[in-house]
Amino acid sequence: MNYLLLHPDGWSPAPLAPALETARVEARGIRGPADLLPDERPTVFLLPQDGRNTFPLNALRTFVDGGGAIVALGAENEDDVPECLPTELLSAFVPHPGGVRQLLVAIRAAYREAAARAEAARQRREAVQRGHEVAELAGIGAKLMTERDPEKLLDDILTQARRLTQSDAGSLYLLVEADRPEEPGEATATERSDGTEQESVKRLQFRLAHNFTLPNVPLVQFTMALDRTSLAGYAAVTGEPLVLDDAYALQSDVEYTINRSFDERHGYRSKSMLVIPMKDHKEEIIGVLQLINRKRDPNARLASIDDVERQVIPYSKRTIELVTALAGQAAVSIENSRLYEQIEKMFEGFVNAAVQAIEQRDPVTQGHSKRVATSTVILAEKVDRIGLARFSEEQIHEIKYAGLLHDFGKVGVREHVLRKAKKLYPGQLDLIKQRHAFVRRTLERDFWRARTEFLEQQGLEGYEDFVAKLDQQQRSEIEQLDHFIQAVLKANEPTLLPSETEADLVRYGRETFVDLEGQAQPLLTEEEVRYLRIRQGSLDEREREQIESHVTQTWEFLQEIPWTPELREIPAIAYGHHEKLDGTGYPRKISGPEIKIQTRMMTISDIYDALTSPDRPYKVGLPPPKALDIMDRELVKTGQLDQRLFQVFVEAEVYVDPRLLTLRYPPSR
Repeated sequence: MNYLLLHPDGWSPAPLAPALETARVEARGIRGPADLLPDERPTVFLLPQDGRNTFPLNALRTFVDGGGAIVALGAENEDDVPECLPTELLSAFVPHPGGVRQLLVAIRAAYREAAARAEAARQRREAVQRGHEVAELAGIGAKLMTERDPEKLLDDILTQARRLTQSDAGSLYLLVEADRPEEPGEATATERSDGTEQESVKRLQFRLAHNFTLPNVPLVQFTMALDRTSLAGYAAVTGEPLVLDDAYALQSDVEYTINRSFDERHGYRSKSMLVIPMKDHKEEIIGVLQLINRKRDPNARLASIDDVERQVIPYSKRTIELVTALAGQAAVSIENSRLYEQIEKMFEGFVNAAVQAIEQRDPVTQGHSKRVATSTVILAEKVDRIGLARFSEEQIHEIKYAGLLHDFGKVGVREHVLRKAKKLYPGQLDLIKQRHAFVRRTLERDFWRARTEFLEQQGLEGYEDFVAKLDQQQRSEIEQLDHFIQAVLKANEPTLLPSETEADLVRYGRETFVDLEGQAQPLLTEEEVRYLRIRQGSLDEREREQIESHVTQTWEFLQEIPWTPELREIPAIAYGHHEKLDGTGYPRKISGPEIKIQTRMMTISDIYDALTSPDRPYKVGLPPPKALDIMDRELVKTGQLDQRLFQVFVEAEVYVDPRLLTLRYPPSR
């Protein structure tokens, strides 16, 4: 039956029966308001006068709002609609008794109105549904655009596509470029991005699979030819959706086939399928989205063939439209993710190049920046794990890059100062050694000249006594001269300067020798004495200021970079790595809360690495226990380093983490 006529049980449709049957109308008696419901078919309610008390006004209004139509029967000699029935609820009013023909005409008119109302209601529902779908797609798109993890992004895409279509399973393929063709007939490209030639080919890489019925099946990634023989390949090559009501019932003239190996291995049945190419904003295909087995009940499991026959339905035109829209959003999101990843790699390359530039200017600190960055990241992870502080993934990236770049300002420090290993520069020490050799050679010349002059003037008489005294004098002078060079070499070491050596340096600074032109020259210049009298280390105050200026230059350099919001704290974190909690650090001498916790962790890592590195020419590398003891005794207990962070550094054994040990010493050492 195409139509439904509802009427109260007390009213008989017998006079209308032949006409109703001819018009394919089902007549159904109802007892009360609970039964007054529109059908999927156009529905009319015939309301006689004696049924108006049984069916209240609100029930009639609900029926009409639901798409039904009402034909009211009036009382004998009643010409107008009763006031208790608003005219807007009625499709027709037939006085009673009236003719059958008059009633049928009224019912037909009511059916037309009911059909129109039902269509209008359907369109309203569809409009609302479309609005919900658009809003949902917009929400999905916004979520996909903000996901930075490539693997999580792919999982979100497939999850949302399955949810929108109520699919039991699905898989996702991406186009990748292989180094060489792996199948006969595949098209090749012969140019690398750097201009060199190499065979390459586009292939489809199976990246991800979901299966609601079989959730624990392991995923094995593989690549396949980009051609028309597979479902995914066909969609990728043609750029058109592929819709299959039954994947096992393919027509004989199609180019593609279905691979049943998964179904056969796991006892699964792939029936309805939707294969959608993912196109980016340039209409270039970057992958394929494949959905399997659209279900009536999204929570049903397809454990048997009966389940498949009962639950699986074809993909509708609307689902194709939705998944096509989602696939477009997914493609753009994947492209954005790839672009973000490329930018990250480019930035990583820039940072590594910056670190390399630092190490080329200061080779003795090779690996220092990477070790400090890695050690600080490990410490941050430990601190986060115990809840001492919380760091997001973006903040961990900030810490890493700040650690790598914390010494970049050294590129602005003069190289001879940066590489200065001892108190004197190599050229200065060479001059002093030449001076020593010249004076020694002069003493030897004077010795032999004095002997010759004695023989010429006085002969052999008294010669032996003269030579003995002259030899003793020469040995004393040479001994003093050698003591001079030994004192210089000893003072030149960057260790603590003994007071007696300092006194010798002052004395030698006042002594002179005669040069080739007969002019008196000091054994040590004022500048040489000043450098050699440095109490400890290899730098005087001016040089130390130059070295310390690298912190400010790091800040100024990093401030020039337009950091993203996720990395904007990098300059501030790096700027404070030589500050101390008690305000004795540099360059700003800030203290306590003014120093970020990320910086406090970096300071600990920086000092530990400086103490333990074996390649510093001005000191011997310390074993870890001794270095930690010195840090605890001289820096932690004096309030210069954060005690809680240092405790985590020691107890968690950050310094022996495998990630750090791989960076401990470069291969060349």
